[in-house]
Amino acid sequence: MGIGAEVGRIGFTTTIPIEILFAAGKIPVDLNNVFVTHPQKKALVEEAELEGFPRNICGWIKGIYAVTMRSGLDEVIAVTQGDCSNTQALMETLQLKGIKIFPFAYPYDRDEELLHLQIKKMMEHFGITEAAAGSIKRKLDKIRKRLALIDQLTWQAGTVSGFENHSYLVSASDMKGDLEAFQDEVEDFLKEAQGRVRSDPEIRLGYVGVPSIYDDLYPFIEELNARVVFNETQRQFSMPYRTTTLLQQYLRYTYPYDIFSRLRDIREEVQRRHIDGLIHYVQSFCFRQIEDLILRYSMDLPILTLEGDKPTSLDARTKVRIESFIELLKGKKEEDASKCVSE
Repeated sequence: MGIGAEVGRIGFTTTIPIEILFAAGKIPVDLNNVFVTHPQKKALVEEAELEGFPRNICGWIKGIYAVTMRSGLDEVIAVTQGDCSNTQALMETLQLKGIKIFPFAYPYDRDEELLHLQIKKMMEHFGITEAAAGSIKRKLDKIRKRLALIDQLTWQAGTVSGFENHSYLVSASDMKGDLEAFQDEVEDFLKEAQGRVRSDPEIRLGYVGVPSIYDDLYPFIEELNARVVFNETQRQFSMPYRTTTLLQQYLRYTYPYDIFSRLRDIREEVQRRHIDGLIHYVQSFCFRQIEDLILRYSMDLPILTLEGDKPTSLDARTKVRIESFIELLKGKKEEDASKCVSE
């Protein structure tokens, strides 16, 4: 069966209320994480193209399709609103292949009543109560609090790398399917990270947009004496806001709604973390590329936009662009420091 065929595995296309799945005794599987960490991820994209997926369709969509066909899942939850505009066609293709689909939608205008209906519908589908989901939420909140500490060690203590930050926060979308094991992994990492010697980069970067399809972006940045100290979307996956109910939690979660709520979050973190510049990652053939225009108009900060297509390492041109951007930021920092001295 390839990736695995455990009983009760429920795949999903982007973050959904995993509390409901855990409460129902299911194993949540973020198909994005399975795809991007797969040792043959390039082959997965090629498989989808051989099936007939067009070349000019997002590589994530093709990867998710191939992963789903290999994974032996019981069902797939498709986020039809609040994520990728190609999800509906992807789900229809999976249905054609006999995959059971359950739709979930985030209302664009963050309508509380509509989101409550979506959560209630999902609870009824998996046969659990609000109290049961709330009990799981309290367990997850303890893990999320520890993930917030990993984030803090990244930007405040200087003992966690940008990639480590990315890896642990992005894994919060499904907790790797096992609450206890993931909690133990987080605790072991924290113990090790808290014992490290502080390392401060010359340039502090923010990373905004969807997680990158490049597999060596973070290490390359660190080679240049820079570090990503803010992973916007990955941090949102970890649900960084303290809330009492499931509804409140997924209303505050910024990713599936309009970009303006995301911008408020980005501005706050840029100021709090003393960020020198932003890397905005956009995926080829994705509607979110248009948001780069809004981001540049709204942020008073140097921004480098990177575009990725299929899973690969950074190409020479992209490396040169990153190097030039970081050199620009270093020069700007030196200039600002000189002005402060002269004044």
